[in-house]
Amino acid sequence: MSYATTAAAVCAPPQPAAVPAVAAAPSQPRDRSSWLRFSPAQPLFRARAAQRLAVLAYHGITDPRSFGAQLDRLRRLATPVSVQDVERSLAAGRPLPPRSVLVTFDDPDRTVLRHALPELVARRIPAAAFVIAELVGTEKPFWWHEAAFLARHGGRARLLPRGGDPARVLALLKALPDPDRRRSLAELRVSASRRPPAQEQLRPEDLRALREADVTVGNHTLGHPSLRRCDEATVRAEIAGAHLALTRWLGEAPSAFAYPDGGFDERADAVLRQLGYRLGFLSDHRLGPRLPAHPLRISRLQVDSTTSTRRFDTILSGLEPAVQRLLGAQA
Repeated sequence: MSYATTAAAVCAPPQPAAVPAVAAAPSQPRDRSSWLRFSPAQPLFRARAAQRLAVLAYHGITDPRSFGAQLDRLRRLATPVSVQDVERSLAAGRPLPPRSVLVTFDDPDRTVLRHALPELVARRIPAAAFVIAELVGTEKPFWWHEAAFLARHGGRARLLPRGGDPARVLALLKALPDPDRRRSLAELRVSASRRPPAQEQLRPEDLRALREADVTVGNHTLGHPSLRRCDEATVRAEIAGAHLALTRWLGEAPSAFAYPDGGFDERADAVLRQLGYRLGFLSDHRLGPRLPAHPLRISRLQVDSTTSTRRFDTILSGLEPAVQRLLGAQA
């Protein structure tokens, strides 16, 4: 029996006989994270997780206090490891220690420097930050933030619905072939009534400060496209262009990569191997083996600084991801 099936069998919360469905609905999301932590399956999943590698994928840090509490739990419940620890484990063919956890950040903005870094340094926890190279040293917003803003302010594009909901516009943009995405974004910029506010991004010296504080700086492509929507030449340009820029800023070549859309791409894998990358990270909300079988396809768990302690524990154990996959399969 799989762990996901076990979770389904023992995790269903008790159903009071006389509770109206309308009254229960608003509290469902919060209740799920509460009862999963106290589920009989949680100790089973926690024991299994001790023999797995948990790679946590954060983005910006909006709640430094909560993030610090999460790091405290990692110190008590897990063994924080670095990118270099994972690389050494692979080179030696020896699994990482039990309960190993690697902290990573995708699309790091200045909140990672201002809020996450002090919390990490105070606890001597290493991490990795995967950078969108063309934003470094600029005040450009992330393209998905920009697109949502432009859609809210009357932006139009031939391949997008008029007056579209920003969430739907973003979903459609992400599904377009990359040239169409870029053209549509350019049309939104021309037609919108307002320009999006500037967003101060990390500078080259900030990347070096992160590295000096035991935060490995990795490649997250030039402009964060969905690589699976790109042609082969664009895949190579996105990875190799960012590789050259990061090498210039850091004085050494990056060795770790995170897929910007979270999914594996064979063409990207070939480019990464040619450039000498040793680690590649997905965003599939899974635990992985302590000795990764596929170093350029390492699983990660999605989490953020506002995640509650109870939910954080069930993500770290793998219980919540297993239940999510089961519910998704049943939907």
